[in-house]
Amino acid sequence: QVQLVESGGGLVQPGGSLRLSCAASGFTFNSDDMGWHRQAPGKGREFVARISRNGISFDYADSVKGRFTISRDNAKNTVALQMNSLKPDDTAIYYCAAFRAGVTYWGQGTQVTVSS
Repeated sequence: QVQLVESGGGLVQPGGSLRLSCAASGFTFNSDDMGWHRQAPGKGREFVARISRNGISFDYADSVKGRFTISRDNAKNTVALQMNSLKPDDTAIYYCAAFRAGVTYWGQGTQVTVSS
């Protein structure tokens, strides 16, 4: 079955950087778009970034444009999110997502906390 395992979260000061990674298995990775969503305390899950199956097309939430970069390695079945210039508002649980034929699959999430 589809498995998505995130890693790389943690505590970082404002202005710092983190790199999240997601290891995928159980499906043909290079056949599907991948992405990241996040959920802050007391809020709903929101879109962060998406990358096409061939890694050529990207989409970002306005709140992270110019600071976050999504990438994928189809040889290793991984997708990454490089987060720079982090702000306290970026504090959330970050979820890896696989978009497969109209169904979204989620990882278990990794906590990112931005605080001084």
